[in-house]
Amino acid sequence: MKRKKLTARLSILSAIALLSIQPASAMHIMEGYMPLDWCAIWYALSLPFVVLSFMYLRRQVKRSPRIRISLGLAGAFVFVLSALKLPSVTGSSSHLTGTTLGTVTVGPMAMPLLGLIVLLFQALLLAHGGISTLGANVFSMAVAGPFVAYAVYVLLGKIGFNKHEMLRHINLFIATFLGTMATYTTTSFQLAIVYPDAQSGIWGAAMKFLSIFAVTQVPLAILEGIITALVFSILLKQGVKPVHMMIADNNK
Repeated sequence: MKRKKLTARLSILSAIALLSIQPASAMHIMEGYMPLDWCAIWYALSLPFVVLSFMYLRRQVKRSPRIRISLGLAGAFVFVLSALKLPSVTGSSSHLTGTTLGTVTVGPMAMPLLGLIVLLFQALLLAHGGISTLGANVFSMAVAGPFVAYAVYVLLGKIGFNKHEMLRHINLFIATFLGTMATYTTTSFQLAIVYPDAQSGIWGAAMKFLSIFAVTQVPLAILEGIITALVFSILLKQGVKPVHMMIADNNK
């Protein structure tokens, strides 16, 4: 009965979000906006994380087949939230990422592969993003963001932010906010490297991209922090364990 209620609640959230999805030409960095040599570099940087992610997930599924439910939920959460976008810098967009929920339930190492799958489906089915820029988008959304969020989540947990329910919500909110902003900081530098400012170079261009992103991304990051904390609270009540507890159980 509890699982049915959980499924119903999450289905309602997904349906509301899906009704707001509109086709777009960009999701982070759109097709054709980055030179092919830089596309290749970001593919090369992202590939090791995707391979390690596959190996990590294979081990986790073998240890606990029930983790597939959490994986499916994490992937769906990323797909729905990251498909909601607002136009931002030319050739890019601002949107929720949804990666922190999966980061704290199945681990940051799960996100590169899940992110690749989500971004690939969105590029092919929704015209969000592109194939040539897939490596760059995977690195910013599925590598940089989740690992920053997890580091913040673990650090705050060590100083007592997981002892009480309210503190746990604050912890997850902060981790989600900073993880999302880390994604857009990475994207800003990805764009700045390709399109440096004539006077101030890469750093100056990155600051300009960040200032434009901040207009839309800061409110979206706050909203994502609230949504993630609420959904995670529901999952905890249904018996889903955070990844650090799951790892501790596996090591017993």
